[in-house]
Amino acid sequence: MKPIIKVKRVYDEPEKEDGHRVLIDRLWPRGIRKEAITDWEKELAPSTELRIWFDHKSELWPEFKKKYNAELKKNITVASFIKKHKNSKIITLLYASKDEEHSHVAVLRDYLLHMF
Repeated sequence: MKPIIKVKRVYDEPEKEDGHRVLIDRLWPRGIRKEAITDWEKELAPSTELRIWFDHKSELWPEFKKKYNAELKKNITVASFIKKHKNSKIITLLYASKDEEHSHVAVLRDYLLHMF
């Protein structure tokens, strides 16, 4: 059975319905205590080069999605993440960005749902 994969800002209030709360950012967000997060999978986040190139510019979003998906296809951490969470009922992917519409975790969620 596939897990439910949610997407949420790390600054939003934790809820019981979040299940495993997994931070998917290369950098630890300011003001967040480690107890608020189950796991930190920084290797699943976009590469530093891709993150800097994108810079949350909405006009680059379609190209960013293509490039990030290409990175995910080559990322060996994806397989270990799936194995680790194969029995999870709910996974909440957390991110720090203020731009909720153009967040890398939305791309990752779609990719993981296809892979589970």
